[in-house]
Amino acid sequence: MEILQQFLTQTPVWVWFLLVYLIMKGVKARRPGDTTLLKMAIIPVIFTAWGLSDLVTLYGVAADTTLLWLLGIAAGSVIGWMIVSRYAIVADRAAGVIHRPADNTLLPLLLLTFAIKYSFGVIGATSPALLAEMGFRIADLVLSGLFTGIFIGKFLRYVWVWNAAAAPAASA
Repeated sequence: MEILQQFLTQTPVWVWFLLVYLIMKGVKARRPGDTTLLKMAIIPVIFTAWGLSDLVTLYGVAADTTLLWLLGIAAGSVIGWMIVSRYAIVADRAAGVIHRPADNTLLPLLLLTFAIKYSFGVIGATSPALLAEMGFRIADLVLSGLFTGIFIGKFLRYVWVWNAAAAPAASA
């Protein structure tokens, strides 16, 4: 019980706010709705920033670390694109919104991504020597990139649908 208390009290407050935000976004996505590309970009931006922060602060920006993270992003982007390509998405450029169907994949993906990122953070904080071990480094960077890539790929698919939709007629 003491170790759980340590995790809860040693975790920065912003992490708990982020978790609540991600849960709210995931629950909301389970219902169809209208949204904008800007709002849809928030999740990929959050995980890209978090991944970049870890890359810079934990491993350093070097060819090998950056390549591992980018390979994860590339693979994840393909997965994310494929997930969203099953959906019937309608872009209403005149109204400036995208009509998106229910997305039952978002909440589990957000929770899994958060759990993985949080777990690697805890392990790195409690056993800093692991950060130097190649296997740990590869797993952290590739998984971070993979899940970030899934959100990027999903977002890019929505952008593609938006760009493929007819532009609103110009007023005369």
